[in-house]
Amino acid sequence: MIAIEDLRLVVLLARCDSLSAAARALNVSPPALSTRLRKLEARLGVALANRDARRLSLTPDGERFAQQCSELLERLEALPDTFARQDRQLVGTLRLAAPFGYGRQRIAPLLARFAVLHPQLRLQLDLRETPWPDRHDSDAVIHIGTIDDSSWIAKTLAHNERWLCASPTYLEQHGLPQGPRALLQHRCICIRENDEDVTLWQLRNDQERQTLRIEPALLTNDGSVARRWAEQGLGIVLRSQWDVADAIARGALVRLLPAWRFDSAPITLLVPARKQRSARLQALANFLDLAVKGLDAGADPQ
Repeated sequence: MIAIEDLRLVVLLARCDSLSAAARALNVSPPALSTRLRKLEARLGVALANRDARRLSLTPDGERFAQQCSELLERLEALPDTFARQDRQLVGTLRLAAPFGYGRQRIAPLLARFAVLHPQLRLQLDLRETPWPDRHDSDAVIHIGTIDDSSWIAKTLAHNERWLCASPTYLEQHGLPQGPRALLQHRCICIRENDEDVTLWQLRNDQERQTLRIEPALLTNDGSVARRWAEQGLGIVLRSQWDVADAIARGALVRLLPAWRFDSAPITLLVPARKQRSARLQALANFLDLAVKGLDAGADPQ
């Protein structure tokens, strides 16, 4: 008989690129996991995975079985929603993935409030450098930016403009840039994210559009680090509105060239198109929609 633990094992193997990574996720030794996998393959009569010391990949039978396991687990997890509860309390598990910075600063506090509203729910927040399109088993993903992928249903939570900012100290020493071309004479801080060309800045106003090739004085892959460098007077940074709004409000940063706009990077809630929309997932989507819009408007949602 196939146990639920076997279903979860195969789904996990589909997400991991090595037997060692899968073993770490399960908190077991690689030999123990290998033995468990061999027993499952013997029970099914098929080879599920090709593996060696460094690489793990599912066979075609393994891929098909993993898909079936994932669907079965989703149906099992959604089973409590098929029964009406008199107290209307949501039950089960919700897994949400989000980027490190935005997830830590904005989503984690909101998820804490959601947990208070629904104490019977088990909530998991998985912070990742690139929560989409990494392979994972999350029920929903917070993504910053636009996507074009029919396997996901996207809901925009906030438009999230990107602003040029610098500290008052930096501006006292280097002067206020009067237009986009003046940025080429300033120390600029760039953030290396995904595969984007981060040194190519495109600005527009109501009359024209300009493209600049920036030579960064400082470069990092962490947006919070870049913002702190700017607050310390080390240069001009292009950063999401959500990350710099508080610093601007307290005077640590000043927004530059407000008449010029950059392409926005909307805050988006993604749900796999194949995933059933459970009551708890719908409740989370509704809560985040209201809460993030409230934060974006400067409110304090309860």
